[in-house]
Amino acid sequence: KMIKDLIVRLMEEANEEAEHKGWCDTELTTNKQTRDQKTESVEQLTAQKEDLTSTIAQLTQDIADLSQAIKELDAAMAEATAERAQAKERNEQTIADAKAAQVAVTQAIAILKDFYAKSAQATALAQQTLAEDAPETFDKPYQGLLPEGGNVVDFLEVILTDFSRLESETSAAEAEQQDQFEKFSFDTEKDRALKDNEIGHKDAKRKDKESDLASTEEELKLTQAQLDKALAYYEKLKPTCVDSGITYEERVRRREEEIQSLQEALKILTGTDLA
Repeated sequence: KMIKDLIVRLMEEANEEAEHKGWCDTELTTNKQTRDQKTESVEQLTAQKEDLTSTIAQLTQDIADLSQAIKELDAAMAEATAERAQAKERNEQTIADAKAAQVAVTQAIAILKDFYAKSAQATALAQQTLAEDAPETFDKPYQGLLPEGGNVVDFLEVILTDFSRLESETSAAEAEQQDQFEKFSFDTEKDRALKDNEIGHKDAKRKDKESDLASTEEELKLTQAQLDKALAYYEKLKPTCVDSGITYEERVRRREEEIQSLQEALKILTGTDLA
């Protein structure tokens, strides 16, 4: 009876182990699928996180560079505006001085011409009353002779021309400088507006990427937790389903041999064929 009981127990163990083997196969297969899927997801999410982080960093740098460029444009515009104001003030003062000088010189020329006209009349009158042997000095009206030749009126007329030319050239220079300033101002404002608009686009894109990054990090956290759980469950399965020392097939073979030996021993003891 003891041998029979032993045979029955071995056969029950064989059935139990077969059921356990089926359960292990199912659990290991499901667990491997889970581990593979979660591992792949973690790798993809990690790469996505790194890509988003890199993109956000680049956008942040781009925005900083554009902001610095705008600051430099503002500084250049402020400097050009100050220089334009100073140049305009100098030009307007030069033009005003030239105009005032022209008025003064014109008045001086008029006075001198009047004086010399009267002098000519006086000379003519004196010539009528002088004797024939009068000094030769008084035979022409006095015109204010200069050491290098010419007379004072001619000299003043040259000066008048110089002041007129100074006014004209300064006015032309002022107009040209103003045109250049307005072109620089227009180009600067246009460049600034484009850069400011680009900052707006990049900042909006950065906010979108930051939102994506937050979602990715949350999903990665959950997926990593699921992977960790699957790995922990695999470690729990290993002692009974993987690391049992010998393979399932080897245990089945040994148990069958043991059952067969017990059956043969029982046959000998009872003299009966149990087959």
